[in-house]
Amino acid sequence: MDHTDAITKLFIEFQFAYHNQYHKAFATEQDLIIAKKFWLQSLSAYPVEIILQAGERLIRSQQYLPTIAAMIEACEKGTELFGLPDVRSAYIEACTAPSPKTNQQWSHPAVYLAGKASDWYLLANESEQVALPVFEHHYTRLCRQVMRGEELSVDAPLPLPEKTEIRLSKKELKSRLGNLRKELKL
Repeated sequence: MDHTDAITKLFIEFQFAYHNQYHKAFATEQDLIIAKKFWLQSLSAYPVEIILQAGERLIRSQQYLPTIAAMIEACEKGTELFGLPDVRSAYIEACTAPSPKTNQQWSHPAVYLAGKASDWYLLANESEQVALPVFEHHYTRLCRQVMRGEELSVDAPLPLPEKTEIRLSKKELKSRLGNLRKELKL
């Protein structure tokens, strides 16, 4: 199901749940088409699953036909059900996390993975206008994976061994030091 299908399904549910209000709000076919296009444009940043869940939550909790503002607010709260921060908070977290990134305490692995997929250098050096859409693309994809039940994890770097077991002989050390001197022309 894509975003257009989700908006159509949402409007069908609104029609049954808020019958009289719905027909007053969308008196003509033209009104309905314009409203659907506006809702589609306004909600395109959210995963389809979140849109549908938010619509169901609003139908269960509100007596009146929801506004687009109420729907956006419900969508923003939808990612919280999965422990995911909203896109803006995740973007700020990814941009401000110090290096090494794998050692940070991430609010959710999707934030780290979206930052990594977006390229840490891009997030650190480009304007928000350039970097946020790239991050949002990757983060939204990862959020969808989480909502489908997939597990995400941050790959921890392997720790360095406390001691190295290989020791070079004095002869080998002198040979390597001599080669280094030749390379550096000392």
